Amino acid sequence: MRHRALGKKLGLKRGPRKSFMRILANNLVSHEKIMTTETRAKELRRLVERMITYGKRQDLAGMRLLLKNLPKAAAYKVYNDIAPRYTDRNGGYTRIIKQSRLRIHDASHMAIIQFV
Repeated sequence: MRHRALGKKLGLKRGPRKSFMRILANNLVSHEKIMTTETRAKELRRLVERMITYGKRQDLAGMRLLLKNLPKAAAYKVYNDIAPRYTDRNGGYTRIIKQSRLRIHDASHMAIIQFV
């Protein structure tokens, strides 16, 4: 049963799923806009918005939490460039735009996730 279980499994076990989400987060931070499936985008939103909140704190603990989850370049970009944009905003740092077209090989619903 899935009572109170958070998040989607995305067809992966725990370790590969965490690794995959970190890769997606790194791509989103570096490109600031990526196209993926709707389900992945919704899961990625949870992770990235938490990271931006860590970056908004502008302290050593927040930086260490970013470095724990992102590569060094991406963590510094969140801390120095992306997080200061949202100092006056209380959450809702990303936008998911659903696409009308489906992915060719498996007909998955696609979406674009980007920073607001």
